[in-house]
Amino acid sequence: MKKITRRQLGYMAGAAGVAAVGTLTFGRAAIAQGSAKVVVVGGGAGGATVANKIKAAAPNLDVTLVEANPAFTTCFFSNLYLGGLVSFDDITHDYKNISDLGVKVVHDWAEDVDTAAKVVKLKGGTQLPYDRLVLSPGIELKYDSVPGYSKEAAELMPHAWQAGAQTKLLKAKLEAMDDGGLVVLAAPPNPYRCPPGPYERMCMIAHYLKTAKPKSKLILFDPKTKFSKQGAFMEGFKAHYADIIEVNLTDEIDSYALTRVDPKTGEIETASGRKEKADVANIVPAQRAGLIAHRAGCAEGDWCPTNPENMSSTKVENVYVLGDASVATEMPKSAFSANSQAKVVAADILAELAEKKKFPPRFRNTCWSAIAPKDGIKVGANYTPGEKEGKPALVAKDSFVSKPGEPVGLREETFTESFGWYSGIVSDIFAKPA
Repeated sequence: MKKITRRQLGYMAGAAGVAAVGTLTFGRAAIAQGSAKVVVVGGGAGGATVANKIKAAAPNLDVTLVEANPAFTTCFFSNLYLGGLVSFDDITHDYKNISDLGVKVVHDWAEDVDTAAKVVKLKGGTQLPYDRLVLSPGIELKYDSVPGYSKEAAELMPHAWQAGAQTKLLKAKLEAMDDGGLVVLAAPPNPYRCPPGPYERMCMIAHYLKTAKPKSKLILFDPKTKFSKQGAFMEGFKAHYADIIEVNLTDEIDSYALTRVDPKTGEIETASGRKEKADVANIVPAQRAGLIAHRAGCAEGDWCPTNPENMSSTKVENVYVLGDASVATEMPKSAFSANSQAKVVAADILAELAEKKKFPPRFRNTCWSAIAPKDGIKVGANYTPGEKEGKPALVAKDSFVSKPGEPVGLREETFTESFGWYSGIVSDIFAKPA
């Protein structure tokens, strides 16, 4: 497995998208930049990156970033917060540096898009005209995919799959639980936002229990038959948390999809007939693209199909969809993917609106997972536009994955590498000094 150097960590996410975005300011003089408007909805790994890269490369373009929250808590590394390895402040970031670049940061909800008039309508009544619209709204949870679950039920059985208040709530419930209590984690069906990954979450919750409440147990109910990095995870469960974790994967005999939850009593039931009463229940339902992408007409079913060469919508002109909301074929719904896709989108918009030179798209993803302190694993690949089953797609190449039996030193390097990556990518997303 190729090792990433310390120097590469600070800029690897940026280089994975389109390396030339940073040099596009040296392209040809822009034509009518002052009249061109770019509106970006969603201030996470995708949207914030697009906004800051476009503005930095073409200062005369009018760039507006619409994000409801004044600060962004990252889903990536939120599991480490649950495990006590990082603080909440460590995973929360504001938009000051993006605003200082000249991006208009509007803290409001985007409620609708008139794609014919090319206008985004905000909850507060403001209407934002655009020449190009970028939608990076993340996910919407399908609460009704779990019988008995709802947005209100999530206050008792948190999902913590949209980072922020829910993340704090889950940690508070773990801290309030008596030693000897039972935690149940119900994993979502594919496809789902990751990170936060359910299996890393298993490890970090188990790490907390091992260190603070060692008599407690953690049960996984999973509707899937297999999962990413399974061999390395299962090895880690056994090595670090054998007396805490119980894994239940669906097979040809038993299904561990949930058929009922009772938020008031903590009761959980699976399709196989297994029943448990959880002291803390972490219920993660099925997901779909954020609501604004559906209202804009970009969705086909739950997700938004895109053109693999530039992440533009296949359904609506002058609109791009990236990150978790998009169908990026083989690319996972990760922050690294969204950041990489954002560079491609930025380059495409700069070429169209500011006459910058356009370069071939490059996509990359790596997902790190913490099994325990000083024990990390990862999976990743490069992606190029191509075909899959006769249809345009992003196709993986040069893939790699951590395997069982790796040396302790390599696992420690991978764990340390993930912290370097986090520092580098949040600097890139939120335009922080390197």
